[in-house]
Amino acid sequence: MKAEPAVQRQLLELAKVDAELSRTAHRRRTLPELAEIDAGEKTARERRDALVSAETAASDLDREIARQEKEIESVRAREERDRKLLASGSVNSKQMTDIEHELQSLERRQRALEDDLLELMEQREALGLDAQRTGAEVDKAEAEVAAAIARRDEAFKDLDTTRARRDEDRVKLLPRFPEPLLKLYERVREHKGIGAALLRARRCGACQLELDRNTVNEIKAAPEDDVIQCENCGAILVRTLESGL
Repeated sequence: MKAEPAVQRQLLELAKVDAELSRTAHRRRTLPELAEIDAGEKTARERRDALVSAETAASDLDREIARQEKEIESVRAREERDRKLLASGSVNSKQMTDIEHELQSLERRQRALEDDLLELMEQREALGLDAQRTGAEVDKAEAEVAAAIARRDEAFKDLDTTRARRDEDRVKLLPRFPEPLLKLYERVREHKGIGAALLRARRCGACQLELDRNTVNEIKAAPEDDVIQCENCGAILVRTLESGL
């Protein structure tokens, strides 16, 4: 393939633009904020699940406490009725004895229920504190995710601006190259990542391989308009005064 030396040298400008576009794309894929957001969202989900569990347990305890309080009120009401009955003087001695025994049982029952209620209320208080703490952790995790998203979006904005500018530069450069040369460049870039590079001091600027003596001699003998490719990576080798030929 043939191409004017000046045209070949302009490939270095195109390669520079493409290198920045590649770096921009890589940067966009590997922003540290992306991993931070993933980790933060996972933490936030775990904290929200923990909060739901704590709130569910607290709700279950609230129902149990309400049931326990209702039972205590029932025992107290029964005790009050019995005491009123005793005070009325309308019962015989056997009924009085039975009522007194029942009152003793009711007192024991009430104490047991109140002890259980106290334990339930202590558990409920602990769950409430746990839910409060977990809720604060949820808020913190969500705030951290929101901050990371804001940083990511700002970085994306800058990267998109850079990409748009380099895309414009690329569009301006493309008409400078004959179609066969551009196709070769694009094919090599697609497969190897770098389509053209400077041959500097007998070394390929793409793969950094130093050319052997025979290859250097062949390049020296080649006409200036010959398009030379690196034997190792296939990149178009652009010859200048820096090539050391």
